Amino acid sequence: MTRITPADLARLRDVRAVEPEAVARAHATRSRRPLLGDDGRLFIVAADHPARGALGVGLDPLAMADRGDLLDRLAEALSHPGVDGVLGTADILDDLALMGLLDDKVVVASMNRGGLRGSTFEMDDRFTAIDASSASRIGADMTKVLIRVDVDDPGTVSTLESTGHVVAECAAAGLPVMLEPFISRRIEGKVVNDLSADAVIHSIAIAAGLGGTSSHSWLKLPVVDDMERVMAATTLPTLLLGGDSGPDLDATLLRWEHALRLPGVRGLTVGRTLLYPTDGDVTSAVSQAAGLVHPSYAGRDGAPGWDQAMTDIDRGFARKD
Repeated sequence: MTRITPADLARLRDVRAVEPEAVARAHATRSRRPLLGDDGRLFIVAADHPARGALGVGLDPLAMADRGDLLDRLAEALSHPGVDGVLGTADILDDLALMGLLDDKVVVASMNRGGLRGSTFEMDDRFTAIDASSASRIGADMTKVLIRVDVDDPGTVSTLESTGHVVAECAAAGLPVMLEPFISRRIEGKVVNDLSADAVIHSIAIAAGLGGTSSHSWLKLPVVDDMERVMAATTLPTLLLGGDSGPDLDATLLRWEHALRLPGVRGLTVGRTLLYPTDGDVTSAVSQAAGLVHPSYAGRDGAPGWDQAMTDIDRGFARKD
C-alpha cells in the first residue's frame, strides 16, 4: 500500500517551483497500458470534484479541500492492482504524474469545469479545463464531460452545442470521451439531478446524439432502479458512477454488483464513496469495488513506483545543482 508523507509533499512542491518542465516530462515518460485489459473492464477512481468547487463528502463540506490528504488517498487507491486508472483535472493529474503514480494506469482527463457548483451559471458549463489537444499532449487515454440538461435554463443549449464540438474533436484525436449526462432542474435554487429511470434514459438519448460521430463515445451513468431498461437504451460502452453513497457502503456495493452484470456495462468510475469511506478504510473499500469489476483482484493490493519516481525527481534537482 502506497502512502504519501510530508517529506514527499515537500519534494513535490519543490519540483513544481524549481522545475516546472518536469510536469511535461513526467507525462511523456510514464509507462502506458491499453485502455482495456484482458477482461475488457475498467475500474477508474474519480478525483475531478474539486475543480467544480464540489469539496464536500457527507456532512463535511470541505472533505476534499486538503490536497495532501486527497493525494494520499489517491496513492492508496491506485496502489491496488485492480484499479485501472484515475479521472482528474490537470492539477490532479500533474501531481500524480510527478509522483510516478500514473505509471501503467489509464488517465482520464476531465474537461468542462466552468459550471461551478451553486453558481447562477451552473448549466452554462463551459470547457475551461483540459481540451482535446492538451489531453493528447499529456498522453491521456480518455476524456470526460459532464452534461446536465435543464429545459428551463437557457444555459443548457450552449453546453450542448460546445459538447457536440468536443465529442467531434476527441474522436478526431482518437480519444474516447466519457459522457456523463443528467436531466436536471433547480429546486429552491439548487441544481438537482433526476435519478428516475425515465430521466436517465432521456439523458442517454441526448448525450449519444452529440457530435458528428459517436465512434469514440462512452457513457458514465448513475445506478438507478430499473437499470435493465436503462441499459437497453444504448449500445455505447458504459461505466457506472458512484456519487456520495452515504453510510451504507454494503448496499451500494450490492447495487453495483447487479448493474455490472448488465450488457454494455464495462466497469465503475467512483470517487468519494471509495476515497472517503465512513470507516476511513480506503484500501478495504477499494478492494471490495475492485473485486466486483475484476473478480481476480479481490482482496489483493500492490504498489506503483513511488520510490523510483522520487528518485527521478531528486536526480532532476541534482542536474540543476
